[in-house]
Amino acid sequence: MDCYKISLSFILLAAGFLNACLPVNEDMGNKAPEYFVPVPSSSLQQEDFPQPERNYLSKEGVELGKTLFFDPGLSANGKVSCAGCHLPEKAFSDGLALTNIGVSGLALHRNSPALFNLAWHDGLFWEGGANDLESMVFGPLTHPDEMAADLNKVLQYLNSHETYPQQFQEAFPTDSITSAAVARSLAQFMRTLISDDSKYDQWKREEASLTSEELKGYEVYKEHCSSCHKEGLFTDLSYHNNGLDSSYPDPPELEGLYQGRYRITYKDEDMGAYKTASLRNLYFTAPYMHDGRFTNLEEVLDHYESGIKTNGTLAPQLENGIVLNAAERTQLLAFINSLNDYNFITNPAYQK
Repeated sequence: MDCYKISLSFILLAAGFLNACLPVNEDMGNKAPEYFVPVPSSSLQQEDFPQPERNYLSKEGVELGKTLFFDPGLSANGKVSCAGCHLPEKAFSDGLALTNIGVSGLALHRNSPALFNLAWHDGLFWEGGANDLESMVFGPLTHPDEMAADLNKVLQYLNSHETYPQQFQEAFPTDSITSAAVARSLAQFMRTLISDDSKYDQWKREEASLTSEELKGYEVYKEHCSSCHKEGLFTDLSYHNNGLDSSYPDPPELEGLYQGRYRITYKDEDMGAYKTASLRNLYFTAPYMHDGRFTNLEEVLDHYESGIKTNGTLAPQLENGIVLNAAERTQLLAFINSLNDYNFITNPAYQK
């Protein structure tokens, strides 16, 4: 759901529209939360399930968002849905380095990120160009290389549909279907995509045991990986330059393609920095990195051992690389595999 051409100004405009036109508890019949997603604190280490006051979850809103997520009718050619690049069986990633299934047929410049545990994220896209799910939705929905939707035509499609008008009325008691309601319902569904039932989670809840190899891998993880991949979500929700490139060429036609978070913040320290991906569900979400350059986890570990490119904003944790012996590498991979959540990828609530 990320592509380098999405302008920050558009994302901010969308966010401003949502906040200005849909104040808390007004316009869309919003009320105190009545729909909660159970999240065991022992695994994700969060006491509460976060949801914005202006868009509390409801059963009707979540179900509507799910229907929209799988509906290619939102796209310009009627063939591309959100689920086209975010497949449940791949932890809502797509298994491709850079997909070209969008309306234009052109390859994107960012790997389609997995979608889970997003309720705790305060920055979306690889560079953090959107602050919340409600504003993020407009990026892939309208981008010419993704769904290329004309929002006016989307509303015409929804209003003339056999069932959508009633669904919107039930989810958001208003007189008309709006693009803001589309964004809110999609955001509600994506907030319910909770991955917290891996073998690791069951171990934390004392419902299962890790093998000796997995336990040794857990110690390797804590020593070498936990500073950026913090236990629980297994990401620090921040942005780091992990030495993928040594320089950041920026011809005008590339529009900041190589600059990472810098193209959002214009802070020198963010040059070449990308969001820390979660270690959860990596078995399902290859290839890896923002551009999908590594096809498997062995290649990822090779990079951190001997492939890091020295540059001016390299994360200090990586200045000496991450060197593991053969046993430690095997143990770490065993622990990482304990983070794969098979119940998440087969959950009927997330299927079409």
